[in-house]
Amino acid sequence: MAQTPSIPKGTRDFLPAETARRNYIFDTIREVFHRYGFQQVETPAMENLSTLLGKYGDEGDKLLFRILNSGDFLAGVPGDQLATRDSAAVVRSVADKGLRYDLTVPFARFIVQHRNDLVFPFRRYQIQPVWRADRPQKGRYREFYQCDCDMIGSDSLLNEAELVGIIDEVFRRLGLRTVVKINNRKVLAGIAEVIGQPQRITDITVAIDKMEKIGLEKVREELAEKGIPVEALARLEPLLMLSGDTGSKLLQLREILADSPAGMKGIAELETLFGYLEGFGLQTATELDLTLARGLHYYTGAIFEVKSLDEQIGSICGGGRYDDLAGIFGMPGVSGVGVSFGAERIYDVLTRLDLFPPHTGETTQLFFVNFGPREEAYILPVLARARQSGLRAEIYPDHDKMKKQLNYAHRKGIPWVALAGESEMAEGKVTLKNMVTGDQTLVTPEELIKIVGGAGINSEL
Repeated sequence: MAQTPSIPKGTRDFLPAETARRNYIFDTIREVFHRYGFQQVETPAMENLSTLLGKYGDEGDKLLFRILNSGDFLAGVPGDQLATRDSAAVVRSVADKGLRYDLTVPFARFIVQHRNDLVFPFRRYQIQPVWRADRPQKGRYREFYQCDCDMIGSDSLLNEAELVGIIDEVFRRLGLRTVVKINNRKVLAGIAEVIGQPQRITDITVAIDKMEKIGLEKVREELAEKGIPVEALARLEPLLMLSGDTGSKLLQLREILADSPAGMKGIAELETLFGYLEGFGLQTATELDLTLARGLHYYTGAIFEVKSLDEQIGSICGGGRYDDLAGIFGMPGVSGVGVSFGAERIYDVLTRLDLFPPHTGETTQLFFVNFGPREEAYILPVLARARQSGLRAEIYPDHDKMKKQLNYAHRKGIPWVALAGESEMAEGKVTLKNMVTGDQTLVTPEELIKIVGGAGINSEL
């Protein structure tokens, strides 16, 4: 017996109903992006590794999927590398392309490459899949979609506030209760300074970023293993655990970071951002979270993460300010800020909380039973008119028993069925059946279109 085929771990197939639900998420996010003036772009699934490497830190680089060079990819590998089985060195010789890890670094490359074709400040959105060679687990996949929006070419903190407004509107439309956690990388740099470890900011932020996942004790152990002195750790922990509301934390930070110019600038940026948000009338909660680090190296200012209040699954949206990401591709001094919505996790949360609408706009509204050649010839013009009017309609392709055809409509969740036999054709009408109530009505084609189009797919369900 042939073995059942499978797909790689960390990837998923999506059936029609699941795909319709995902499109509901994409369409909701896309509509909000359009409302805020963003324009869509797309970039290739693969990028040159020279574009990707070094932008995500050592941990991110390890998660890049490499693509083997075409042809005899071993031809350029020195013999000593093959003999010593140095896989890291061999990979550098046999792969010069990789699948994109996120949409932000490719976007920075895109900006530099197409700078003369864009109007700055540029508002871009992008909805495409990304790939990470991660260990699959709950809420973590190797292939997943990101829905990004970025504003590039402006330093204004009003951009950060607008992004929080987008977050608020998207999750309100989806019916999710969330909290937006906000921090600033300059504040974290200031904390590293005041504990006497300014040169270890990368190690500190990478470890802090794991706080929620592994806990304070494990973070302490990781930092100790990386050589952070015990006295520095003792000064760090109370700073991360400051209590009180956002205003109280900012006041405490002003005293603690008074001798750090970077830290004080970060505090000023946070105060400006939260000041903007007060006037936005947001329904989504926002809070300053000093344990939020966002381990990606390109962030330089405000950073964001969004958590569901009703489902523990990690971040479902995140992002931040990057002051010079385009500079690494030869276009310095162009600041940007953006957020990315994690479609897969949003899908999982909506599913577990049963928050998807009963129908997501892709279900066939009207199904025509096919009794035979004569009835088929009669019904096809009616089917064409229904489609021209905007209805989602289909006809059964075979002349099978009516029971089989009605079962097909039932299993697909089609709410309306049209039947035309001898008597209906004689009167120039069709019988319209409501699949939920079982009611049947003899109607003209015009009446059929009006009834189904006016009822939609939800009114009788």
